[in-house]
Amino acid sequence: MRFVGSSAAALLGLAALLTTSALARDDGRYANSPLKPWFESLHSEYGQCCSDADGYVVADVDWESDNGRYRVHLDDEWVVVPDGAVITEPNKIGRTMVWKHYVDGHPRVRCFMPGSMT
Repeated sequence: MRFVGSSAAALLGLAALLTTSALARDDGRYANSPLKPWFESLHSEYGQCCSDADGYVVADVDWESDNGRYRVHLDDEWVVVPDGAVITEPNKIGRTMVWKHYVDGHPRVRCFMPGSMT
């Protein structure tokens, strides 16, 4: 009986890892990607996106636009994207991405690149 419980816990943990947002941080595995220089060039009014923040792909259900303003669902909170955080150059990957940081334990957006929302 104990084996069944630990196996179920292991499977649940594996499922959680597989369903989390995709990390877009260069830890060496993207060294030869043709998009690497482009990612490294991305910046907002808050600085370079990839300099000290991890980028995550955001599912369409976790972001929205209303009259040119964006909100993104991060860590169980809807966060308003500051205008200065929006990356306005063409999105070469087509997916919505966000680079976040924390202030007083709450997520804030450093950079936001909207996708096609299809």
